[in-house]
Amino acid sequence: MSQFDVLGIGLNATDTLVIVPHFPAYAGKAPFVEEILSPGGQVASAMVACATLGLSVKYIGTVGDDERGRVQLESLQGTGINIDDVIVRKGCANQTAYIIIDQSTGERTVLWRRDDCLRLTPEEITEPQILSARLLHIDGHDTPAVARAASIARKHGIPVTVDVDTIYHGFDKVLPNVDYLVTSSEFPMQWTNERDPFKALATLQKEYGMRVAAMTLGAHGSLALLDGKFYYSPAFVVNCLDTTGAGDVFHGAFCYAVLKGMSMDETLTFSNASAALNCTEIGARGGIRGVEAARSLMARAERRSNRDFEQRVQAQA
Repeated sequence: MSQFDVLGIGLNATDTLVIVPHFPAYAGKAPFVEEILSPGGQVASAMVACATLGLSVKYIGTVGDDERGRVQLESLQGTGINIDDVIVRKGCANQTAYIIIDQSTGERTVLWRRDDCLRLTPEEITEPQILSARLLHIDGHDTPAVARAASIARKHGIPVTVDVDTIYHGFDKVLPNVDYLVTSSEFPMQWTNERDPFKALATLQKEYGMRVAAMTLGAHGSLALLDGKFYYSPAFVVNCLDTTGAGDVFHGAFCYAVLKGMSMDETLTFSNASAALNCTEIGARGGIRGVEAARSLMARAERRSNRDFEQRVQAQA
């Protein structure tokens, strides 16, 4: 019997958020409103979202032994997430990001750095770790390590969800063992050289055989392909303070929805709502909320639909 609902293997980061009234012009100079040290990172933030939604969670990744690494570890302690196998790299700086947040729109620009000493190796991933969970969630970094994790999961029938935002060398070794591919809006087109997002998702699914091929669309929601049918879910309209971490929270909610057996329509809507709530506060994990808050937003909020996506999905019926 699995000890955890979800195991996340991948990135964490400690961010410095710099809030500005408007994003400065190139080569310009502008005052900032506030500077905030804030924990984040793709998989770590998704796991915090899973834990907040009530799942039992384990996280595996590497942290530096500097102040930012300490901040990251402290942020995970007290969430209920098991961090027994988090690896502290001696003499290594934690992954960091400087995130400029435009106060007028909530949009962010990210400058990040991750030293090679943080790299997670395949040898540091064990079969018992993977077998401890009902679902595995990974990202695209440290590709050989996550490829091993996904291979073990596939061998034992454990579903794999992946968050990938750009092309990583060797990622073709990961994709055959993925059940739920949820990418950025750019990745499918970059990988397939197919400009049409519908055709790009279909090409990915046909080539690698994942159950669901999906993408997040930022302010326009999300799109998914399942059993030959496309599903489109518009985004929720909220008072957006910061888009940092919205995609990470979407992935955490998506993991929850998969484990709860939600339909694809409900999965995308629930994940969109969770991501939108996170945008109402500052920081990668600032607005992570529980199930009832997401359900409440789903029941009452206005949504922003992309007419082209909506019409193309309706036309397939």
